[in-house]
Amino acid sequence: MVDLFVEHVLVKNNKDQDELDTEREIVLRLQNRILMLFFASAACESCQQFAPTLSDFFKRLTDEFYVDRAAQLVLLYISLDQSEEQQESFLKELPKACLFLAYEDPYRRQLEAMFNVEELPTVVVLRPDCSILTPNAAEEILCLGPRCYRNWQEAAEMIDRSFMISEDFEGKSMCSLSDPVRRLKYKVEDEKQKKSKKRSRGWRGGGGEDAGAVDGGGSPW
Repeated sequence: MVDLFVEHVLVKNNKDQDELDTEREIVLRLQNRILMLFFASAACESCQQFAPTLSDFFKRLTDEFYVDRAAQLVLLYISLDQSEEQQESFLKELPKACLFLAYEDPYRRQLEAMFNVEELPTVVVLRPDCSILTPNAAEEILCLGPRCYRNWQEAAEMIDRSFMISEDFEGKSMCSLSDPVRRLKYKVEDEKQKKSKKRSRGWRGGGGEDAGAVDGGGSPW
C-alpha cells in the first residue's frame, strides 16, 4: 500500500491541511493498515447522500469516543470533482482524520483508471499489501455498518486483538488484563497447598506402609 503513495503528497483533512510529504511519514501512516479509497464528487447526488454514512462508519471505527481502541483503518478521498472549490466543499462532509490528494495532483485520475472506477460513489478497500479486498464496499457499508470491518480484517489476515467496537462489550463481563496472570498465580498456590496437606496427612499417620497397616488393622485401641 505504501508503494502506491510513497512518491506523492497526502494531505490531512484538518484545519491546516498538513501534508505527509516524506516517505517516513507515509509509511508510518499507511503501513499495516486497511485502506479505503473513496472515489466521489461533490456534483454527484449519490455521493452527497453517502458521505454522512461513510463519515459515521469511519468515526465509529477510529474515534475513541466510540471504540476501546482504534481500528487499523485509513480513509483516503480521491476527488473526481470538476474544480478545487467543489473538492474543498466536499471535504467538509468528511472526517477530519481522513486524507486526500491535492486537486492539482494528476494521480487522482490515474487511480481512477487503475481501479476501474465506473460508478460513484466507489469505496475500494485494499489490504496492506495493496491487493484489492473489495472493489466497491459502498453497499456493504450501507447495509452492515461498522460490522463489516471484521470481515475485512479476517479477509486481510490481520491480527488486531486489541480492537473492539462498542457492540463487542455488550453482554460480556469485562475482565482485567491481569486476570490470566492472577488465575495462574492462584493455580500454583492451590497446587502448593494440596501438596502441603498431603505431606501433613502423611506425617500425622506415621507415613508410608506403617500408616497403611494401622488403618488396615482397625483402631489400635
